[in-house]
Amino acid sequence: MKEDQLQQKLAKGKYILFFTAGWCPDCRFIKPAMPEIEKDFPEFTFLQVDRDENIDLAAKLNIFGIPSFVAYADGKEIGRFVNKDRKTKQQVEDFLRKLK
Repeated sequence: MKEDQLQQKLAKGKYILFFTAGWCPDCRFIKPAMPEIEKDFPEFTFLQVDRDENIDLAAKLNIFGIPSFVAYADGKEIGRFVNKDRKTKQQVEDFLRKLK
C-alpha cells in the first residue's frame, strides 16, 4: 500500500498498523495470536504492513524493530508498541487496552 493511500485510509476510524516481515521469527511467534487479538478489539481495523516492502514508511514512522504496532484514530497516532523484542499476546492486548 502506498503511503498516500495509507494516509487516506487512516484519516477516518481506528487502526492498528502491524509491522512484520516474513523472515522475522518474533513476528511468526505473534502471528498465530493475531486473529484472536483482532476479535478481542473489534473497534480497531488491523492492517498488516510488510516492513521490507514498505521500508520508507517504516523509516518515516521510526519502526526499527519488528514486530511492532502503531495505533491511529482519525489520522492521528495515539500509541505505539515499537521495539525489537518478541511480543506475547498478553503484552499486545495490554498495549491495546491502554488505548481505550
